Amino acid sequence: MSFTDLLKFGGKRPDEPAPPGGRGDAPAPKGPEPVIQSKALPKFISALSNREAPLLIDFGPVIGTNVAFFGEHLGCKLFIEDLATEIDKHTRARTRDLLPETLAKRFTQVDGAVDGVLCWDIFDFLEVPAAKALAREIVRVLKPGGAVLGFFCTKATERVPFTKYEIVEASASLRHRHHPGSGGPKFVLQNRDIIKMFDGLAVSESFLLKSNTREILLRKRA
Repeated sequence: MSFTDLLKFGGKRPDEPAPPGGRGDAPAPKGPEPVIQSKALPKFISALSNREAPLLIDFGPVIGTNVAFFGEHLGCKLFIEDLATEIDKHTRARTRDLLPETLAKRFTQVDGAVDGVLCWDIFDFLEVPAAKALAREIVRVLKPGGAVLGFFCTKATERVPFTKYEIVEASASLRHRHHPGSGGPKFVLQNRDIIKMFDGLAVSESFLLKSNTREILLRKRA
């Protein structure tokens, strides 16, 4: 998929079917966009800082400041995979049952080719079969010693919008921006389920934030 194709995603096209129950886009949160200190992001950067031109996969949308940040700090090659848009497409088409198959075929990288994966909170929006399929692909493409950053909710929610995570470099914090789309429910994964799902990886760091989000850094065994 080209960079131009990526930029075409996002807006609702007139011919798209409505999401289940006839709901449109999830409403954007009210008030200013929160900026929250990330404890795991600096650990993720540190884990990859000694690698020459690392290859990263980002499950979020294209955010210019993030692209610049990773280019400056890691000199990396960055692949953008806006999985919220993929989830949104299947939600609107009422084909979420096909997500496990879709995610299992999405990544073209060969085994052990990727140094790092930025999952953000995408696993919160996936039912267990889809989450397992995505985790298997992450483990497959990750190099030995590679790192995975993921955010996991601790409380199930019936429906919330998607979020873009924009890096605020001065404070190593993340600005939580609204990501257009139908959003969806958030599902809770217990620590033991995460560890089992990412078989072949080990939890390197885990932080429970005041927002009740768990930031987890996983590493592939060398």
